[in-house]
Amino acid sequence: MLAQDTIAAIATAPGLAALSIVRVSGPEACPIASTCFSGQSLETAASHTAHVGMWESPEGSRIDQVVVTVFRKPRTATGEDVVEITCHGGDYVAALVLQSLVDQGARLAQPGEFTQRAFLAGKMDLAQAEAVADLIHASSEQAHRVSLAAYEGHYSEGLEALRTAILELCALAELEIDFTDEDVEFADRTTLRNLIENALGQVQELLESTRLGTVVREGVRVVIAGRPNAGKSTLLNSLSGRDRAIVSEEPGTTRDVLEVDAEFGGLRFRFMDTAGLRKSTDSIEQEGVLRAYRMINKADIVVYVYDLVCGLLEEDQTALNSLDNMPVVLVGNKADLVPKRKRKGLQLAAIDGPKAVEPLVHALLEQATKSYGNADASRTVINARHKTHLKNAHQALLDARVALNANQPPDIFSLDLRAAARELGMITGVITNETVLGTIFSRFCIGK
Repeated sequence: MLAQDTIAAIATAPGLAALSIVRVSGPEACPIASTCFSGQSLETAASHTAHVGMWESPEGSRIDQVVVTVFRKPRTATGEDVVEITCHGGDYVAALVLQSLVDQGARLAQPGEFTQRAFLAGKMDLAQAEAVADLIHASSEQAHRVSLAAYEGHYSEGLEALRTAILELCALAELEIDFTDEDVEFADRTTLRNLIENALGQVQELLESTRLGTVVREGVRVVIAGRPNAGKSTLLNSLSGRDRAIVSEEPGTTRDVLEVDAEFGGLRFRFMDTAGLRKSTDSIEQEGVLRAYRMINKADIVVYVYDLVCGLLEEDQTALNSLDNMPVVLVGNKADLVPKRKRKGLQLAAIDGPKAVEPLVHALLEQATKSYGNADASRTVINARHKTHLKNAHQALLDARVALNANQPPDIFSLDLRAAARELGMITGVITNETVLGTIFSRFCIGK
């Protein structure tokens, strides 16, 4: 599966910038780059050295003054010879550098092909490779922390230790198959049961972490709901720290769902301002209310806002009763307009800005922790593919336990144990196929 050709791609994001990097990897990386570089010969350059010179097209026209860095295998990211050309930023110059490499024999890289080559060369396992993409797309401190732990191999180490333990169980069980006539037990059944229970517990813990992993990756969906003119849009602006929503004293100003992201406590929150919940004869407002209820049904947390001047009205109570099965944070707004007294929920004046809504932020963090727990970076699963394999491994271990408790022969429950080990191996890439690799790496950006 190891590639024999040389690939090239722009490794930096498009658009204006001080610098751009074009990356080349493969057996002909240095010879191809040398044909365009007017400085020191790159074919004889030592590994991990940088060289300044002029980059030219195959026709000899000058493109840019560049810094070329040479990396010799095997001490490279891909396990192959790698050359990185740092040119001045901007799409045009980088495109000219890339085209000159293609003209000299390099091939344009496919999405994720550099990382795929690193995996095939044994520089990282499949879970680590996927963590590269997760790091690129991390949008919060926790997402970064979990992705980095996976990239550094901590998550894979735990999976491999578990897979090894399961395979050792298989070995003990299957050893008995060769001695069935002698009625020999190499594995004490009580010990086997305990080991299977331990494996089940570890897989179950990882499966339970996927709920937290989803919100770490995608953010906590917080829907701001309530009657018209309760101050929902003002609250959204204060939470985001900027004027995103139109604020008006006229009820029913918000007609559609407006979404804003903000990070608190290392976690990304996706706040959604919705139309005021009330009966209306206006067809557009009716549609806005319907959309509000749709978003509420998909929310991780609902912030229900009511007007402290009016108090909790019957309509508010009816709406709250309909949210009985959902995590709800009740907020009384416009505290600046009424005297302090004991009322339901948090009391604040959203109009006073970000400082005023800090109690709500603390309440949201508490609710998120209560619903999803705290992230253990090395044991939080944020990848949907991993979840599927963990579910399959969990079921296989359950089947093994049933077979063992029913005193089935070792060749029966050892098949289930091997199935569990195989599913865990699919996560790290110990067991995989080209179709799986193609699907995974096609989701990466071109230069990674």
